[in-house]
Amino acid sequence: MGGGARPPSAKVRPLPFTVATWNINSVRLRLPIVAQLLESERPDVLCLQETKCRDAEFPVSAIRKLGYEHVEISGQKGYHGVAILSRWRLDAATRRGFCAKGDARHICARFADGPAKDVTLHNFYVPAGGDEPDPVVNEKFAHKLAFVDEMRDWFAADGVANQRAILVGDLNIAPLEHDVWSHKQLLKVVSHTPVEVEKFVAARAAGPWFDAMRKFVPEEEKLYTWWSYRAADWRASDRGRRLDHVWTSMDLAPAAASLRVLKDARGWDRPSDHVPVLTTFDF
Repeated sequence: MGGGARPPSAKVRPLPFTVATWNINSVRLRLPIVAQLLESERPDVLCLQETKCRDAEFPVSAIRKLGYEHVEISGQKGYHGVAILSRWRLDAATRRGFCAKGDARHICARFADGPAKDVTLHNFYVPAGGDEPDPVVNEKFAHKLAFVDEMRDWFAADGVANQRAILVGDLNIAPLEHDVWSHKQLLKVVSHTPVEVEKFVAARAAGPWFDAMRKFVPEEEKLYTWWSYRAADWRASDRGRRLDHVWTSMDLAPAAASLRVLKDARGWDRPSDHVPVLTTFDF
């Protein structure tokens, strides 16, 4: 038997995988800036919310020409709608209905190949909830609260976050004090009210899910993904909110490697009031 030293085991280099999420507020109207994002950033997958078109009207051909061959959509005429645009092959997508409304607000798929093989990706668009934070007088707010409760119950009952899962989307709630420009002034404003925050935290805990964005930006620092169209100069006033979120199952939390919030996209031509959020994982 030879007495030579045993060669060290080769280290496996992690493969980066970038997930982007963006409430686009009409994919057909804003297709040019979707193309701008895909061409400049080249994320592995882009999740869109508020696509506002039926499945047959989704610009699938244009998206595929940009290198995103695998497109899964759930749309409806003029409202809501979610989509997954991927450079990697996806297993058949599933779409879950909430609150018996028939709204297109959720889609999920599992990656069939690539660095994220066997990871399940959920894309959500939670109802905005209208302007009045009273479920008795505002049916939209009542719907929002019921939707988040149903998310919580589903996560708890079906173990959605038990293994290798990522959840992204416009969840329309800014839960933390520094997720809004003024905690005190927004306590009675839909998206930051105590009842919404309580239900949001319960839904996340039911997974349990990990808040991947706050891994990179401490809770005591401001973090926004949305700036209102109503602001005459959104950049100068900077009255933002973090309405878009990235959660992971606990086993994937260590894989989250970096975060970018593309604030400049709020100033692109004919912009959405939300901006893209890109999270890179090392798998």
